Amino acid sequence: MDGNQVLLLGLGLQAPWNLVGQELDTDKQPHELHLHVQADRGAEYPCPVCGKACKAHDFKDEQWRHLNFFQHHCHIHARVPRVGCSEHGIRRVEVPWARKGSAFTLLFEQAALMLIREMPVLAAARIMEVTDKRLWRVVHHYVSKAVEQFDLSELTAFGVDETSARKGQDYVSIFIDMQSREEPVRFVTPGNDKETIKAFKAFLEAHGGRAEHVEEAVCDMSGSYHSGIREHFENASITVDWFHIVQRVNNALNDVRKDEARTVKMPKGTRWATLKRAEGDMTTGQLYALSALLDQGLATGTAWHIKEKLRWVRRATSRQAAKWRLSYFLNYATKLVEGSKLLEPMAKALNTVRTHRDQIIRRWTSTYTNARLEGFNGLFQAARARARGYRFKETFIAMIYLIASPARSILKST
Repeated sequence: MDGNQVLLLGLGLQAPWNLVGQELDTDKQPHELHLHVQADRGAEYPCPVCGKACKAHDFKDEQWRHLNFFQHHCHIHARVPRVGCSEHGIRRVEVPWARKGSAFTLLFEQAALMLIREMPVLAAARIMEVTDKRLWRVVHHYVSKAVEQFDLSELTAFGVDETSARKGQDYVSIFIDMQSREEPVRFVTPGNDKETIKAFKAFLEAHGGRAEHVEEAVCDMSGSYHSGIREHFENASITVDWFHIVQRVNNALNDVRKDEARTVKMPKGTRWATLKRAEGDMTTGQLYALSALLDQGLATGTAWHIKEKLRWVRRATSRQAAKWRLSYFLNYATKLVEGSKLLEPMAKALNTVRTHRDQIIRRWTSTYTNARLEGFNGLFQAARARARGYRFKETFIAMIYLIASPARSILKST
């Protein structure tokens, strides 16, 4: 087997295309191997619309970056014809080694996607020795193509949550299929308001789903999400995920601690001690800090006690028991915060819980939870933080699809 045959085998060329020349440019670093491909004179080419064999009308010189040949950059050159089809007119032929409009061969893009699934795009770009901007174009193309194939015809319950696209109040909303254990993400869109729910409904119905078939939506206590769900998914009951209730109360506890620390010297270790549960694994210093908070009657100690009492509600074994415990908890905790300026953050958190008590109680009859989405949030944020992060929302959204949606499996077969 001679050198030309080896290269033909590596390129996977088929008639009417042939390798007609190669040259190695050693003046450039790294060295560049240029392969010239051409069809036989008078060859006919398939019309890109109907496939009918047609004569060439004219030609255009084009070039594509291919996988490296050993350590050398490899480029394919070809004169690509336009054909004159009797039915569809003058059309540019599509070459078999590259997709339309791409400056890379299919094999190069396939190798790039394999790397991108495992590392930041910037790192993959350095390995492939191209700019990350050029690789992002490849990612967007294939992710968009994969998302078009999503089938939402059997979706009857969804969860929605927000995650920050970058520092500051800049969010994207992520929608998951609550019945899907693997690769649950189905839709990602900028924002965290009512319009995101409207956008999801449009996406759902464009991919075979029906809004009236959705029976349950799981989310946080966002008024915008609740309003959008009631308007666009009339048959869906809303369940507030327990994670968000705990998060809201924990944030209030932390606000109380920070406000009180401005006027009172707090026991050492207070911050970490208040994050732990009463029967949790604490150091001696943390146990002392909690004891001091409670003995001195500090507002932070009261807020921590309320946080712990909420866990008692969670341990209810039935909907009826949960309803009674939540009512008791709200009455009990409200009396503890009354008249205290320092405990205002906790009072606001309790009012939020009271407003959404019906959606919270529904958690005891629902089999769904947003815990998986919260787990993915950590993964999304770790991905955002790597290699300078993602500079635009669109790139962050594409990476979310790659990490946790069916696009990941679809692209593995690309």
